Amino acid sequence: MLNFKTVNIISSLLLVGLLVAYSYYSFSIWFIILFLFAWFLITVAGSSFVGWNYHFTSLNSNPEINKNQIAITFDDGPNLEFTPKVLALLKKYNAKATFFCIGKNIEMHPEVFKSIIKEGHTIGNHTYTHSTNFGFFSVEKMVEELKKTNKIINRQICKDALLYRPTFGVTNPRIKRALQIIKLHSIGWNKRSLDTRNLSEQTILKRVTKNLKKGDVILLHDTSEKTISVLEQLLIFLQQQKIESVTIDSLFNIKAYA
Repeated sequence: MLNFKTVNIISSLLLVGLLVAYSYYSFSIWFIILFLFAWFLITVAGSSFVGWNYHFTSLNSNPEINKNQIAITFDDGPNLEFTPKVLALLKKYNAKATFFCIGKNIEMHPEVFKSIIKEGHTIGNHTYTHSTNFGFFSVEKMVEELKKTNKIINRQICKDALLYRPTFGVTNPRIKRALQIIKLHSIGWNKRSLDTRNLSEQTILKRVTKNLKKGDVILLHDTSEKTISVLEQLLIFLQQQKIESVTIDSLFNIKAYA
């Protein structure tokens, strides 16, 4: 898979070659412009799709796992209305999950947050504000957001979260540096439900169950009634297929807290 460093090295060499050739031969400057545009598109795509591991490695799936297990993850909670419903379903079907929580939401709903922990699920850091501009923040501001969320988590469970879920799946060199400073594991996914989009329940369910295999990581959001309906159908499907839903730290055999 392409990565930021390799693409930049190759692109730099090719650009130098193009500039040298341009100085000796007469050809349209548009060739160089198109080349730069292609580099830009690759960089944007690599920054937008966490599964590419373009800027840094995220744990997106674990196909090497021996057991018939997958991980269900939820972003953007805790939510006062929907997170309790998610927890009830997980308990009903004896499943475990990982919740990547927004710091300000934990502050608003501390009891819901505590109930996630009480039910034996794992918590991860999903920034404090979940700003759409998070990828454009300075490293210092990113670190501030992540540390603030971890302090809020620590006040509740006396532990710091070691797992981070990229907001909107966006990665870049600044986020990489921020994670290095705080020493967080980036957790991605390889089964994106798109449950926040205007899609039917059956379409969403099909997206996450089609070719589902051991080691997969499913992305859902504990923020809507539609997801609740999809979740129950998913949990029934997992039982029928004898697939166990476990926490991210269990799936990858890593530490969730420090």
